[in-house]
Amino acid sequence: MRYFLAFLVAMSLTAAPSKIFPYGYDQHDLPNGMRLVTIPTDFPNIVSVYVVVSVGSRHEVEAGKSGFAHFFEHCMFRGTKKYPPQKWEAVMKAAGAATNAYTSDDLTVYHATFAKEGLESILELEADRFQNLEYSESAFRTEALAVNGEYNKNSSEPENQLNEKLRETAFEKHTYRHTTMGFVADIKAMPNQYAYSKEFFARFYRPENVTLVVVGDVEQKAVRAMTAKYWGPWKKGAVKPEIPVEPVQMAERKAHVDWPTATLPWMMIGYKTPAFTENMRDAAALDLIAALALGKTSPLYKKLVIDEQKNDVLAGGYENHADPYLFLVYARVKKDVDVPVVEEAIVSTLNGFKDTLVDGKRLEAVKSNLRYSFALGLDNSEAIAANLAGIIALTRTPETINQVYDIYASLTPEDLREVARKYFVAAGRTVVTLSQKKEAK
Repeated sequence: MRYFLAFLVAMSLTAAPSKIFPYGYDQHDLPNGMRLVTIPTDFPNIVSVYVVVSVGSRHEVEAGKSGFAHFFEHCMFRGTKKYPPQKWEAVMKAAGAATNAYTSDDLTVYHATFAKEGLESILELEADRFQNLEYSESAFRTEALAVNGEYNKNSSEPENQLNEKLRETAFEKHTYRHTTMGFVADIKAMPNQYAYSKEFFARFYRPENVTLVVVGDVEQKAVRAMTAKYWGPWKKGAVKPEIPVEPVQMAERKAHVDWPTATLPWMMIGYKTPAFTENMRDAAALDLIAALALGKTSPLYKKLVIDEQKNDVLAGGYENHADPYLFLVYARVKKDVDVPVVEEAIVSTLNGFKDTLVDGKRLEAVKSNLRYSFALGLDNSEAIAANLAGIIALTRTPETINQVYDIYASLTPEDLREVARKYFVAAGRTVVTLSQKKEAK
């Protein structure tokens, strides 16, 4: 049944190729600045609610205070006076809900998927914790220590340390310099920052920063009424942080991580790229270049992974961000001696887009693959909400999806060459490697 439904979605696109997002939606702004996006679907009995908060580690502008966006991903499950944790869980269980949350640079998302009969209860539940979250200092310390434990666990993976070093090297001023987890010193100090945690929540967890996405077996008018009832009283008052502007990078940067135990060597290469919200056309072109340069059918992947077997991981691409970020390439190499060879192959491949026009037929094939892969992923209500969350955090509307795919369709080989010349320059490149620490002789 799943594949049949996906087939129907794909078939619908042939009738209206300009609209990659085939579902009608209702977009409604509450007086307090919160936005509601309702998407009725034909998938019966199930509803997904995604509360998309356009607040992430990017907002952590104060020295010594990184990691709080991620902290609230944990702390929001601490409950309120009306719905303490046990009661919150009981309501979710009664609705058969699967619920979780995640945090990134530009967003924090809380989501639940459940039987449609539970919609009003869950909208009330979610509205209550966003407006009335309550936690004691001892509960705060417990969660802060849990975050520290999560950081320590993640740090045991080489790729996480590599990513941390890349950010610290590529950025000097912008808050993208630290990962979503935060700087390690700030994480260790977090248990003593109870008062500041209250400030962070009051500044940023406000209706102007929130988009409520309701997808599934729902009726638009009913969802509007429930949202107004439970979320309407929420008072506006979001603070807009002064996020430092990153200076223009003037020369290539390099760094290395010595790993204390046995590991295959890793490499990350990052090129400075534009903010998605400011230059959607360049962002779309970089997406296409990523598929052409790094996809599993690309000549580089065939050379390094399949034929020469120098790599067992090769991936990357452009990531949508609110501010200028990076086009990233991840590579795990099988032998230390091949690291410089792999770096040269990656850089040479990306430089090639500056000089040689992409074959038109190959470009059209990549566009088609991106389009239909996305369409086939919209095969249930939760998948629809999940696919929209990242874009919603940046632009607050599903219509951006249609705009992006229209841009893909319009891009030419000449457009890709122009974008490659603009961004794949040595002065904007950062290269970080990781390998097992060599024993001193």
